[in-house]
Amino acid sequence: MEQNYEPVVQAVGLTKLFRDFWNRPKARAVNGIDFEIRPGEVVGLLGPNGSGKSTTVKMLLGLLYPTGGKVTVFGKSPRAVETKREIGYLPEESYLYKFLTAEETLNFFGSLFNISAADRKQRIDQLLEMVGLSHARYRKVGEFSKGMARRIGLAQAMINDPAFLILDEPTSGLDPIGCREVKDLILALKKRGKTVLITSHLLSDVEDICDRVIVLYGGQIRAEGALDELLAVGDETRIVTPQLPKPVMDKLLALLRENLDGESFSIGHPRRTLEEFFLDVVAQARQECVDTSGVATGGKIAEYLTGDSSDKNAVLQTLLAPETPAPAKAEVPLPAKAETPAPAADKLADALRDAAEPEAGKTAPEPVKPADDEEKLRRANDKLDSLLGGKSGE
Repeated sequence: MEQNYEPVVQAVGLTKLFRDFWNRPKARAVNGIDFEIRPGEVVGLLGPNGSGKSTTVKMLLGLLYPTGGKVTVFGKSPRAVETKREIGYLPEESYLYKFLTAEETLNFFGSLFNISAADRKQRIDQLLEMVGLSHARYRKVGEFSKGMARRIGLAQAMINDPAFLILDEPTSGLDPIGCREVKDLILALKKRGKTVLITSHLLSDVEDICDRVIVLYGGQIRAEGALDELLAVGDETRIVTPQLPKPVMDKLLALLRENLDGESFSIGHPRRTLEEFFLDVVAQARQECVDTSGVATGGKIAEYLTGDSSDKNAVLQTLLAPETPAPAKAEVPLPAKAETPAPAADKLADALRDAAEPEAGKTAPEPVKPADDEEKLRRANDKLDSLLGGKSGE
C-alpha cells in the first residue's frame, strides 16, 4: 500500500527553450520532463555535459522561468520567498567574496536569512568545526584552495538549516577524506528527514549515498529508478563465504561444474574499494600521531542540523537569563578561596546560610526590620571571627 506524501519537488512537462537575440529558438535544454522528489530522499541527477542538469537545477531554484510545463517546490513556486528559505544551494563553483574571512562569509549569508546574531555565532562555530576549517576562520576566503573553498561553500549552503539541499558537484576539489566526510554528512541529513538533490560526474559517490537516480540525455529522462533495481544483474548470482578449506572448495567446484553444463564461472577473493583502502591507511597514520600540515579533519555534525540542540538551547537560555534583583544586603568580606581549608569552608557556608535564610521548619518571617538585619550580621561576623581568627567586618 502506497503512503500518501506531499512531494518536495514535482515537475510536469518541464521545458526550457533558449532563444537568440531575434527570439528564434536556439536550444531546447530541457524537453518536457516529469519527475518527483519525495521527502527524505537523496536523489542523483546525472547526465553528460549539456544534458540539461544545470538548467533543471536553476528552474528548481527559481533562477530560470520554464518555457513550458510546471515545477513546484514544497507545493509552491520556486520563486516564492517562503520556498527559498527552505532551500540550501551549493553551486558547482563557489562564488565567494574573496576579501571576507570564513567567519564573515558565514555571518553574511546567515544575516540574509534574518538569523539572530546569537544563533549565527553558534551555527558558525559548529559549521566551521564540521567542515574542518575552525583553524582558518579568520583567513580571507580568497586565499583558500579549491578544496577549502568547497568546504566553506558547503557550510554556507547549510547556514539556514534547509529542508531541501541542492548540491552541484559537492565533492569536486576535495581529497578522499573530504569526500567521505561530505557523504557521511549527506547520510546524516537524510536520517534527520532532509531531502537532498545531487548532481555529480563522480558516479561512485552517487552510488554510495543516493536512493534513486534520474539520468538525463538531450534534455529528456532516459532512465529513472532506485539504484538497487537499476544496477542489479538478474541473470547472475554471487555467493560470499569465509575462506573455505581445500576439500570443501574441491567439492564446491565439482558441484558447480556438474550443474553449470560447461558454462564458465570465476572464483576469487572480494576486493575493497580504493577509497576504503586509502581511508584505512590515513586512519592508521592518525593513530600513530603522524604530523600533517594539511586540512584538519571535519568534526561532528553541527548540533542544529541534527535536531538535538533545541532542548539544550532552552536550558542554556534559562541559565543565562538575568535573575530578578534581590534586595540589597550587607556583604560580608571573605578571604581568598585558596586560604580557606575545606572543613572551614563548609562551616563558612553554613554561617552565611544562617545569616541570609530563615531557619528550616519555620514559616516565612515577617518583613525584616533594620534591627534584625544588624543582629543577623553581628551573629555572622561573630562566627567568622571564631572561624578565621580575626574580625572579618573590619
